[in-house]
Amino acid sequence: MNKIGFYLLLLVLAPVAAVIVITPMDSQKQYIFGLISILMMFLLGIIKSRKITVVMVILSALMSTRYIWWRTTETLHFNSETEAILGIGLYLAELYVWLILILGFLQTTWPLKRTIEPLPDDVSLWPTVDVYVPTYNESLDVVRDTVLAAQCIDYPRDKLKVYLLDDGKRPEFAVFAADVGVGYITRDDNSHAKAGNLNHAMKITKGELICVFDCDHVATRTFLQATVGPFLTDPKLALLQTPHYFYSPDPFERNLRAARTIPNEGALFYGPVQQGNDNWNATFFCGSCAVIRRAALEEIGGFAVETVTEDAHTALKMQRRGWGSAFLAIPLAAGLATERLGLHVVQRTRWARGMTQIFRVDNPLLGRGLKWQQRLCYLNAMLHFQFGLPRVVFLTAPLAYLLFNLNIIHSSASLIFAYVLPHLVMSLYVNSRMNGRFRYTFWGEIYETVMCFHLVIPTLLTLLSPRHGKFNVTDKGGLLDQGFFDFHIVRPHVIVAALLAIGIAAGVVRAVMHDYFGVDPYVIALNVGWALFSLIILMAAIAVARETRQVRKTIRIEVEIPVIIHYASGISSRTRTSDLSMGGAQLDAPDNRHESDEIEEIDLLLQSGAITIPVSKISGDDKSIRLRFAAMPLARRRELVRVVLARADAWLQPEYKKDNALLSLGTIIRTVFELFWLTWKDRRGKGRADGAAKEDSAA
Repeated sequence: MNKIGFYLLLLVLAPVAAVIVITPMDSQKQYIFGLISILMMFLLGIIKSRKITVVMVILSALMSTRYIWWRTTETLHFNSETEAILGIGLYLAELYVWLILILGFLQTTWPLKRTIEPLPDDVSLWPTVDVYVPTYNESLDVVRDTVLAAQCIDYPRDKLKVYLLDDGKRPEFAVFAADVGVGYITRDDNSHAKAGNLNHAMKITKGELICVFDCDHVATRTFLQATVGPFLTDPKLALLQTPHYFYSPDPFERNLRAARTIPNEGALFYGPVQQGNDNWNATFFCGSCAVIRRAALEEIGGFAVETVTEDAHTALKMQRRGWGSAFLAIPLAAGLATERLGLHVVQRTRWARGMTQIFRVDNPLLGRGLKWQQRLCYLNAMLHFQFGLPRVVFLTAPLAYLLFNLNIIHSSASLIFAYVLPHLVMSLYVNSRMNGRFRYTFWGEIYETVMCFHLVIPTLLTLLSPRHGKFNVTDKGGLLDQGFFDFHIVRPHVIVAALLAIGIAAGVVRAVMHDYFGVDPYVIALNVGWALFSLIILMAAIAVARETRQVRKTIRIEVEIPVIIHYASGISSRTRTSDLSMGGAQLDAPDNRHESDEIEEIDLLLQSGAITIPVSKISGDDKSIRLRFAAMPLARRRELVRVVLARADAWLQPEYKKDNALLSLGTIIRTVFELFWLTWKDRRGKGRADGAAKEDSAA
């Protein structure tokens, strides 16, 4: 269909859409209309077709818009100033969610799923590439393997240069860079943080393309061969971004058992969202795991320094100048996730401040150079990080009625439910259909609830004063000797959860004695149900603060590689690895094992040859042997990086199971019960320990 036909179709369907949105109905008719719409949605859902998905998106958007129209025209009547303030606050929060929903549909309905574009056979045509590894205060243990992996990238040596950009000016980093043969760049000051570090390196280096890796992101050997091709076929391509994949668990995966088997927090963004952005030439630069054309950067004056999210702002500036961008949804590098919830909150707060700064100082809705689709994609990203206050409003809104008997929605319970039911069910169903393998239903609420109280003040301050705050580096590679409950992070969550529990109890009492209190039991039931859902989400968010121990310095990766074990007696055995890390290996116990014989070294048998690594035995049984690697020279460690972290298929993972809303809610409820169980178990164990200590003291 051409553009003219498309716009004619819109013109014809617009009156129909308007009728669906604005036609008023009483509760009985709205129930019937809503249930028919939900049934129609479920029937359409049987058909697996992109066109049907678009139809479902339109139906869902119309039903959600109908709900907002009803809220706007029928429910904003209040009996007091307090009710008006709280009621309008809730309405604005709902308006925000509706806008994010519509923008999200625009962003993810037409994802562009790119494949690798091969490089030409003539190597002389390949462009020169500078690989930047910026670092400030991270330890050499974190940075070392990133640099070694960059050296393992399969690309002509005369066209590839690796640079360690040390803003910390540390002598041991200079020595390391000299030992491994990479460039070492530092500067006199730390102005403009990471962006300034990258811009300083640009003045010294000359590669046609610049490839940036955060100092904990380890590239696979095929990174450049998979990403450089499009720059040769499209002279206006400025940026190609790949996903940020993390081979260590984030706080949700580490602290919640259920989160280990579901898509992680970033999967939605580095899947449908970025693929949708790509379709509109609005791919965001994410600061790492990307290739950028030097000419495009030089045209905009280098990496953006006006905000603390220099990455997204840099992409926006290039796209304003007419440069193209692309996203390849294949994990070609992997890094370390934030280890603790507190660090996670700090990192996300910086992102929120940065996107808010861009909204203020370089608003994508204003200025020249962007298409309307690009403007809306950026608008959605910037508005997304304003979710703090609306999320707090949704969590606490039922308390207005349950604790203070304030009516902040001027309508009957049956009419509210009749309008809100199809809006919620249809939007959840459509999002699950489109993005269910990347974000399970209701888990987005948990991710946002963990952050919401911490984002309110930073985002509001940045909206008022966009120059407020400074760039902060997220610590990586830390260990945690003992588990603990990070009450400081979830203190506001605990307070609101306690208030909700009190509100629910008060609501139940009022419902049982509704004749005495003179209240509508249906209104109470609606608010109690709302409060109960909020409490479940809050408790799941609180559970993330139960930090578990992190004592493994290197992360194990499941990989099978043939191995020869060399014993001190001179005997050798053949077996395979079951997992590998940069610190050791677990092997399947060989049939002819020699338990009393000391293991001195192992050979990892690769297609490119064998790597001999000195080891010491940690433990073993009939099924497996655990070994620790001894210190090794850098050349041998580079080969180990090539085997463990830089394999072409190192981070390719099977798809997650299809989302099921009820099962997803069940896992969240189970997470809440696990929190209570583990807390009781800890208290019981502590009580026994205290009792034993008292007995010892008395003795």
